[in-house]
Amino acid sequence: MIEESKKIYSVNEIQDFLGICKSSAYALVKRQEFHSVKIGDTYRISKISFDEWLNKRKGEC
Repeated sequence: MIEESKKIYSVNEIQDFLGICKSSAYALVKRQEFHSVKIGDTYRISKISFDEWLNKRKGEC
């Protein structure tokens, strides 16, 4: 379960949260579906940006 107080997610966290494979999670990051930054070899995803993106997708169903 993801903490509400978090400000960033890792690729592994969005992978687990969405129930997708790692390559699909990285594809979302690389397509800039939500705001992310690369720090060293890892990406960090803005929680606000990801949550907004996810909420938009929920409305499309």
